[in-house]
Amino acid sequence: MNSISINPVDTVFVLLSAALVMLMTPGLALFYGGMVRRKNILSVLIQCFAAMCVLNVWWVLVGYSLSFCPSNGFWGGLGWLGLKGVGYAPMPDYSSTVPNRVFMIFQAMFAVITPALIIGAFAERMKFSAYIVFTLLWATFVYAPVCHWVWGSGGWLKQRGVLDFAGGIVVHATAGVAALVTTIVIGKRRNLFHSPAPHNLPLVVLGTGLLWFGWFGFNAGSALGVNEVAVNAFITTNTAAATAGLVWTLLEWIRNGRPTVFGVITGCVAGLATITPGAGFVSVGSSMIIGAFASILCFIAVAIIKPKYGYDDSLDVFGVHGVGGILGVVCVGLFATKSVNTSGADGLFYGNPQLLITQLTGLLAVILYTTAVTFIICKFVNIFLGVRIGEQDESIGLDLAQHRENAYTLLE
Repeated sequence: MNSISINPVDTVFVLLSAALVMLMTPGLALFYGGMVRRKNILSVLIQCFAAMCVLNVWWVLVGYSLSFCPSNGFWGGLGWLGLKGVGYAPMPDYSSTVPNRVFMIFQAMFAVITPALIIGAFAERMKFSAYIVFTLLWATFVYAPVCHWVWGSGGWLKQRGVLDFAGGIVVHATAGVAALVTTIVIGKRRNLFHSPAPHNLPLVVLGTGLLWFGWFGFNAGSALGVNEVAVNAFITTNTAAATAGLVWTLLEWIRNGRPTVFGVITGCVAGLATITPGAGFVSVGSSMIIGAFASILCFIAVAIIKPKYGYDDSLDVFGVHGVGGILGVVCVGLFATKSVNTSGADGLFYGNPQLLITQLTGLLAVILYTTAVTFIICKFVNIFLGVRIGEQDESIGLDLAQHRENAYTLLE
């Protein structure tokens, strides 16, 4: 074990950050589980935990190599299959102070939660078997390539100067766009004439708290060391979430005449998703502006655009994560400054309009690619397995129909 260039403090910090990001997936399970109808809560929980199991194994065997092994601009090579060659010495292209294996396990948690986010789009109507196959194919043919483009050694978007500190493009834009595609391809839930209210708001609140807590590892941990950038990312993450929660509350109060718990927490998650790509590139003041914009645009997407066009994105994955992630990537092109992170770049408001053009170019490429490949995967899975459960099973609920379990005991 070569420990000459390893910084123990940075290594422990990244390992703890990985643990925080891991906690986000159970947090997401509670967040989503409380929002669906009571007859489908267990189906959401098992899908989230299945993602943790399946994708962690996939990441070690194949995913890390496809995403981060130095290779061509499109996809990582096969040289790190099964973690072959992934040792305890730092990989300078990613970190000069943290072992490659530590970076690997940190990134594994991103690879888990990204496909898990998509669950909220097709909640209450996808077969469990189809979900497993879809998740593996999507991780292999969407997540891994895009991850390599933006973060991998030799990735073509990285070479062009696209900035994504912790996953606005790689995580939220890809998952959000995939959510919209799967929603349209799979179709609406049957006999559902309005969006049902969350069946268990306390669970949703608990899930939001775990997500916010884990997001500090998600964003601050992406600095890969105990330094000024990590501190800035921690603070901007917190400030953007708080600002967005406040603004969403005000918007809801003005439009509907009352604030709600669900509105506050939705705003907070929108702010967290939107600050993610810029957390280590923008100032604290800018993060407040970004948080405010996040709530305004995501509120419009959820409360106005979705009802107008009638697509059944069950838990508003596109409206919150997709719109938030896309907005956040654009905001990097506007608000990024080298005074926060010397390895970044100045944005439009700091005299460099080229960064905004670069961000928009990268974003367009990822959106088009994700849309096309997700559509193909959905159709492929539908041909061989059938994506949707039957009408009777959907009426009964996935908990009983797919898993023969009940979350609640109802007393007559």
